[in-house]
Amino acid sequence: MTDATPARSEAARPPQPILRKITISDVVDALAEGMRDFQAAPLYGLFFGAIYAAGGLLILTTATRGGMGYLVYPLAAGFALIGPFVATGLYEVSRRREIGEPLSFAAILACIGRQGGRELGWMAFVTIFVFIVWMYQVRLLMALFLGLRSFTTAQEFVSVILTTPEGWVFLAVGHIVGAILAVVLYSLTVVSFPLLLDRDVDFITAMITSVRAVTLNPVPMLGFAAVVMVLTVAALLPLFLGLIVVLPVLGHATWRLYRRVVAWEEPSR
Repeated sequence: MTDATPARSEAARPPQPILRKITISDVVDALAEGMRDFQAAPLYGLFFGAIYAAGGLLILTTATRGGMGYLVYPLAAGFALIGPFVATGLYEVSRRREIGEPLSFAAILACIGRQGGRELGWMAFVTIFVFIVWMYQVRLLMALFLGLRSFTTAQEFVSVILTTPEGWVFLAVGHIVGAILAVVLYSLTVVSFPLLLDRDVDFITAMITSVRAVTLNPVPMLGFAAVVMVLTVAALLPLFLGLIVVLPVLGHATWRLYRRVVAWEEPSR
């Protein structure tokens, strides 16, 4: 009896993720495949991209009308951090195209709704929490380097940070802290969001797998992060409108990269 228990336990163990080594060429191929996914199903990409862009515009408009125009830049930078969560629907589009399932808004939104109440919801919380931390550290750095002065307009704030030594230090330290937060969040989410959509695992396992994928493939994975950063910054400049196209391409590419990095062991028999 005692010998049979471990055997049953081993047989019941679910398949575990296996991480592959990838190269820069895999990143290039994933981006190309992401572009093809977008071209094959543009309405879905434009839909989620438009939602993301509209959310950014709403946040910035609210800040400006609320007399906090000086927070426009950090809000825009921080808003980019929640992109992986918004792109969940795009992962589902790529997944369905990959396995030949039909595409429909009803099926994709239903999938997001089902996953949102499970482990994917916890990952969304992690993403939003990092965004909140980002905004708190901006206010803290403003108090440390710019004092308790108030800014009535965004132009006044820009003038101070670009023309005073205190503003230069604020910019330098703020960008360093922001880069660290961005790399941490990227490492936690680049694989975990598509993994949670693909498999029934807990969000802690998903985050650990994501960090392991980045540490196993630092050059290609951080190279992909650099591409994401450059394209996102470029997309933010025309009043967030570039996100309508950039988000779907990067979202589809993220799924394709996940499929190259993560494999699954055969289930025990």
